Amino acid sequence: MKKRYNLTDLDCANCAAKMENAIRKIDGVHDATVSFMTQKMTIEADDARFDDILKEVVAICKKVEPDCVIHM
Repeated sequence: MKKRYNLTDLDCANCAAKMENAIRKIDGVHDATVSFMTQKMTIEADDARFDDILKEVVAICKKVEPDCVIHM
């Protein structure tokens, strides 16, 4: 499953890169991109675990950039 999300208050490209790298390490994630310029995040992951993976993604994003909001 591949889904795209809009982001708000992603403040720097370095934070976007940190999020992207951490999300890619989650078990079940096939690919992830976080774009600072467009304020968008794309995640491609296993269908069966997508909800659990998304919870981990939210936790990672809050840890790296506490003000960042993922619009679902």
